Amino acid sequence: MSLKTADLCDEFSSEIGVCHLQFESFGGKASFSGKVSTVEVFEDNVLVRESLESAKEGSVIVVNGGGSRRCALLGDRLGEIAVSRGVAGIIINGCVRDSSELKQLDLGVFALGTMPLKSNKKGEGKVGVPVKFGGVMWSEGDYVYADEDGIVISDKPLALESSEEQMTNA
Repeated sequence: MSLKTADLCDEFSSEIGVCHLQFESFGGKASFSGKVSTVEVFEDNVLVRESLESAKEGSVIVVNGGGSRRCALLGDRLGEIAVSRGVAGIIINGCVRDSSELKQLDLGVFALGTMPLKSNKKGEGKVGVPVKFGGVMWSEGDYVYADEDGIVISDKPLALESSEEQMTNA
């Protein structure tokens, strides 16, 4: 991703949402962007797996896990599925496990923390619905940009003029 979230905030502050939660990066990519696909679950990752197995290339899976730190919603096996599908990144309002293996994957993974305990397998939750956490609403088809400084979302793709274009237009 060549767009920095700080620059996007400078250019589009009135048009974007900025997630207020502080996430840790657990994937091999520290920055990523793409079109949002949403999953809402609580301590159950069956729908996370299903969403990854059908994900579109370049998408970002946004999982509202209710902020639970009692189990992991993603581990190395689901991370490998995401890579095989060409997913750009996964943002989890919850925890991951197998963090050292996730760091080896060509995938962006942001989560609240780690927890070695696996999740329930009941298949409860919702896919494709708007979810709210971190002070923003995440909807299917939104665009998300994530890097070391934070996460911003927009209902349209964002682009910055290059400094060369800016100098030409000055």
